Amino acid sequence: MNDAVDKILDQWSAVRPGLDVSAMGVVGRISRASRLLERGVKAYFDEHGVEPWEFDVLAALLRAERTLCMSDLAAATMVSSAALTNRIDRLVTKGLVTRAAAEDNRRLVLVTLTEAGRRLAGGLLEGHVANERRLLDGLAPAEQAEFAALLRKLLCSLGDTGPS
Repeated sequence: MNDAVDKILDQWSAVRPGLDVSAMGVVGRISRASRLLERGVKAYFDEHGVEPWEFDVLAALLRAERTLCMSDLAAATMVSSAALTNRIDRLVTKGLVTRAAAEDNRRLVLVTLTEAGRRLAGGLLEGHVANERRLLDGLAPAEQAEFAALLRKLLCSLGDTGPS
């Protein structure tokens, strides 16, 4: 069975037979898989009138089970402070989060889920997990675990380490 990346690799082999393009196969497949998985995740949230980034922010607050400052929320959502500010503005407008300065440090901005935000994120969570499970159905559970371990190893080698 061939995938879309095989055609590209075959073309390179034809025009540059001595060039080792095996790394291109790995990177190309990761990129392609990322786009296809993002499309599948987005389709689920589209059905519920929610943007994936909205769920991402709400879910970060839900799993933290507390108010988060903007820097902690930016780390939890893996986006820049500028992008997060824009996202929080939009979620505040929708009544899904509140934003306030900390009483003891006015420069520290705190973000809290509203009850509506908590209900929305909680209501979407199980369906989202089921959708992700469905997207990975092409791999057996043992293969998924092995793949996750290999991706973790790759990410760590690229400097993407989590909080200590």
